[in-house]
Amino acid sequence: MDVRYALSLVLNAHLPFVREYSEDNHCNDEEENWFFEALSETYLPLLETFDRLEGDHVPFRLGLSISPLLCQMLDDEALLEKYIAYSDRQIEFGKQELERTANNPALHLLAKRYFDTALDRRIIFTERYEGNILQALNHYQRKGKLEIMATAATHAFLPFLTSFPESMQAQIETALASCRHTFGIRPMGFWLPELGWAGELEPYLRMYNFGFTIVESHGLAFGRPAPSRGTFYPVKTPSGIFILARDFYAAQELRGLPGDEAYRDNNRDAGYELAAEDLGPFRAGNGARRGTGFKYWKTPAAESPDALYDPAAALAAVEGHARAFLEGRVNRLAEAGRYMREMPLCLCAENADSFGRFWHEGPRFLETLFRLAAGYRELQFMTPSEYLCKQRVSSLETSIPEYSSWGTNGYAETWLHSCCDWMYRHLARAMDRMVELAERFPNETGLRERALNQAAREIMLAQSADWPRLLYREEAAAARFQAESALRNFTTIYEALGSHYISTEWLTSLERRRNIFPHINYRVFRKKR
Repeated sequence: MDVRYALSLVLNAHLPFVREYSEDNHCNDEEENWFFEALSETYLPLLETFDRLEGDHVPFRLGLSISPLLCQMLDDEALLEKYIAYSDRQIEFGKQELERTANNPALHLLAKRYFDTALDRRIIFTERYEGNILQALNHYQRKGKLEIMATAATHAFLPFLTSFPESMQAQIETALASCRHTFGIRPMGFWLPELGWAGELEPYLRMYNFGFTIVESHGLAFGRPAPSRGTFYPVKTPSGIFILARDFYAAQELRGLPGDEAYRDNNRDAGYELAAEDLGPFRAGNGARRGTGFKYWKTPAAESPDALYDPAAALAAVEGHARAFLEGRVNRLAEAGRYMREMPLCLCAENADSFGRFWHEGPRFLETLFRLAAGYRELQFMTPSEYLCKQRVSSLETSIPEYSSWGTNGYAETWLHSCCDWMYRHLARAMDRMVELAERFPNETGLRERALNQAAREIMLAQSADWPRLLYREEAAAARFQAESALRNFTTIYEALGSHYISTEWLTSLERRRNIFPHINYRVFRKKR
């Protein structure tokens, strides 16, 4: 039987800029811990999943958008040294936990499991992958298992930048340079940060020769004109950009799975539960607590809010949920196929952190999906480009998607809430000033060029959609500080260039602390002639 239905999985790998410079290898703040958790619980488990699937000759394909910011952090020697120190603290803490739980067999078994995992991951990271996650990902990209997609340099919410063409070109050109440097490719697809789409983005995608992008379901469903095949089939814009839609029902189902009571509660960590004297290497002198990765409880149920996590029961639940999810997708695709001549598509687009860092069993769920799908003759996992190459261009309808995102209520509420709207007037003025600097100082060298390049870094960090999102969700107290720091640093450089005095010591310190895009050229903010 020929393949009749296509399933495409696209993961967005991104973290806010969390690097803090210090002379030691200790984690300085909660935000750096995000990076360590993501590396241990998402990116390493995903690579292990790929290794097992390839070793067992199980076919798998998926798209991966990995942000230039995350690439910078995964290639940052100082940050990776801190990660190894973090892994060592986990191992040391695990030894203490084995002693502490010796009289509780069930808890001791979990402690040993986490201790063994911490030990294995440190060895895998330092020896199998030689500390180079990007190289491991590139291995699967070159084998055609992964399709790398480009995305905005600092994860900016692009609909807000359409009135600032120089900022748009800076975000995209810096991202393309990062892709060439990291993976040696020029991606066909462009991931819209937060799936933020506006019709004004189409000319930019065409200008930089991207072939396709992905929008939220309602963005395509409410397109002008509305596509007759809904979200099961791509459309093309008037300039020829292919638009695929995220499957709303698949996203809803995936969002609900981590709450199953068989799974681990990722919100409870021993670092926040134990007495301070039991935290050992994770004990902070200032009284602040940190996550340890030792999480002993399962998702709370009404009858047992403090029940211990059972890995065997969780794996059984993964098997059942993966099978039900796959059957649900096949049934929906079969129903859509009754009204279509073309091959219907279900595109599942999610943050990579949803599989691991926020859902412990997530990587195993993905592995089970691929293994189960290998038994379906009528269904095949495809990358977005692979699927598009199998379609006749003449079969695609022409449509412009509606303004949309995957934020709260589907539009721009998350980034325009009263908690974060204050930043945009300052950001707009700073973006205009950056263009002014690039035009006023087109041929600078030496200290001035360093200052202008750092100004470009700061303005791009200020454009990040992470800060307003974190403020909206009240997830990080430091988000406002990060946004204000970027704008303040930019303003300091702007005024220093105007007064013809730049503190070399201050600039060097700033370059060391906020060292993204080492090869950035501030002239990317010049107006196109």
